[in-house]
Amino acid sequence: MKTNPCAMLAGVLLGGPLLAQAQVSSTPQPFVEQQRQQERERALREQNERTVDQRLQAAPPAPTQRIPESEAPCFRIDRVLLVGEQAEAFQWAVADLSGPEGNDSPLGRCLGTPGVNVVLARAQQAAIARGFVTTRVLAAPQDLSTGTLTLSLVPGRIAAIRTTPDSSSTLLGSGALLGSAIPARPGDLLNLRDIEQGLENLKRAPTAEADIQIEPSTAPDAKPGDSDLVVKYVQAKKWRLTLSLDDSGTEATGRYQAGATLSLDNPFGLNDLFYVSANHNLNGHVFSDPAKGTEGQTVHYSLPYGYWMLGLTASNSQYHQRVAGLNQDYVYAGKTNNAEVKLSRLLYRDQSRKTTLALKGFRRESRNFVDDTEVEVQHRVVGGWELGLNHKEFIGDATLEGTLAYKHGTGGFGSIAAPEETFGEGTSRMRLYTAELSLNAPFKLGEQKLRYSGLVRAQWNRTPLMSQDRFAIGGRYTVRGFDGETSLMGERGWLIRNDIGWAMGQSGAELYVGADYGHVGGRSTADLPGRSLAGAVIGVRGQWSKLSYDFFMGAPIRKPEGYRTAKTTFGFNLNASF
Repeated sequence: MKTNPCAMLAGVLLGGPLLAQAQVSSTPQPFVEQQRQQERERALREQNERTVDQRLQAAPPAPTQRIPESEAPCFRIDRVLLVGEQAEAFQWAVADLSGPEGNDSPLGRCLGTPGVNVVLARAQQAAIARGFVTTRVLAAPQDLSTGTLTLSLVPGRIAAIRTTPDSSSTLLGSGALLGSAIPARPGDLLNLRDIEQGLENLKRAPTAEADIQIEPSTAPDAKPGDSDLVVKYVQAKKWRLTLSLDDSGTEATGRYQAGATLSLDNPFGLNDLFYVSANHNLNGHVFSDPAKGTEGQTVHYSLPYGYWMLGLTASNSQYHQRVAGLNQDYVYAGKTNNAEVKLSRLLYRDQSRKTTLALKGFRRESRNFVDDTEVEVQHRVVGGWELGLNHKEFIGDATLEGTLAYKHGTGGFGSIAAPEETFGEGTSRMRLYTAELSLNAPFKLGEQKLRYSGLVRAQWNRTPLMSQDRFAIGGRYTVRGFDGETSLMGERGWLIRNDIGWAMGQSGAELYVGADYGHVGGRSTADLPGRSLAGAVIGVRGQWSKLSYDFFMGAPIRKPEGYRTAKTTFGFNLNASF
């Protein structure tokens, strides 16, 4: 009797996808491979889509001088009035003039010249604190016997936005470059937050440097408060090539992974970014091993427009491995295609924080094959949208960042119902929440420079989930100290990663130690050998010339009985940029 390999493997993988994670490495693990590729793509995007946080000089501290208790001559002030062009939009500047402690209001007090100057300084500082650094609050000579102190507003406007003569030229010209970067136009009120956003857009390409100076307007018809924004933009080259090598793969499909990324920075002169990346396993057969292999490609394009950002990403990956059958060997292969469109908008920013809202549409398709014959029951197509809110807080030298997202499968973009839906074990119309919180805090012990970096990541499901959407732990991208050959997966889960790094003098290297913990839950975890993993890692990372590196050694601290992993795991990541 001849065995049908498709039916045999489909039954094993569909009937017990989590059990497959506890098998030896020769057993096909399609969902583990897809999870691994997702983590690789996440790391690739973090590396190539640089985030710039531009914080210009902080506003001067609030005036601490109190209103004198007794002044002579003085006049009782019962009302502070702000007048002038745009005064209606700045009433908040005089809404609270009671000082930093809130107990020194000028109302009902007898003020002389020193007291009026204190009130004037508080109103001016309020405008500067909100970024209106060229707007002025003045007090003209007036009759205070009426009980009203009248302050005059002179709005600071942008008269022109231009580049310096020595700035680099771009494909569509300086107008397009500045128009896409700076969320302000001539005639608008000058605000430091708009300038910060413009600098972040101009500097988002690693090959570009930019500076914006505020200069008094020299236009013949310039009004008081008018200023020019003068931008110096320098881009030495428009392309970058990054070569990578690591051992993040598995024994079943190829341990060593090589990659190449070609990036075009600002190709159209719109502060846009384009890159294409490819990775492939390395082994004795280099690029053609019939027994095992993995490869992937990613293409990305993103374009800012002021406080908006549009990103387009598409990727595909595939792997194959030889599987021993009862009478013969088979080649099991998997292919995955992903596409997403993401639109984000900065909602708020000030000197110490910023908040961004993002909406993403996505489509994911995966197929599996045995000897080039598709295993139809493993065909998955999922489409939907994701809404996310990101907040970043700057606390001294530390940065705290959090993201909360809701992901919803709609059945659109050609989605198909998953076989698991019949048994209530998964759906293409998933609903789930994800959260991530990270902290990066440099500090000193004596003369030694140290840095703490922490990450908390969690997921909650509102529907049964297919394996591709479940939360996985165990490996360099999640809970370190494990070799990544197997993982624990569940509908829900959380993990925490902790690093302490020590800067090794002027070498550019950092020695670090880390401890991680993760937990998974949900109905699909009932048959797992356990639900928690804990691991530790020690390593050194840094940069030397054009080479960045990370060498590490890890070991499990806690794992379930029967969970297979190496007693000690060694790993590395190398990236060379040109």
